[in-house]
Amino acid sequence: MIEGIQIDLISEERLALLTSIEKVHLILDQVRKGTIVILERGLSPEEQSTLIEMAMLEILPDGFNGLEIESYPSKDEGTGIFSKLVGKGANKPRMTVIGPANQLKMIKKERDLISAWVSSR
Repeated sequence: MIEGIQIDLISEERLALLTSIEKVHLILDQVRKGTIVILERGLSPEEQSTLIEMAMLEILPDGFNGLEIESYPSKDEGTGIFSKLVGKGANKPRMTVIGPANQLKMIKKERDLISAWVSSR
């Protein structure tokens, strides 16, 4: 068996085929196993909130420690007042990195860079 850390890179197309709750379960199942998950396109604010809520419910003293999540926003599209009023131009996350809190620590986040430290436990 290979030792190390598994990293799953999930495409925007694959996520588009799933419902919000299916996305949350897919991510949470992988993170519980110790996998680092990188999403090509981030979750909606509602999906991210649901993911965090479900993870908080599963935290155990000698088991699951929760998750670490970080995204960087998309390029500004339609930053005018009209775009913001009709909901366009809101910065949706681009890439999102999610992993077990005891293995993944975000070191630095900039507009176009996420730097993370990953341990093998």
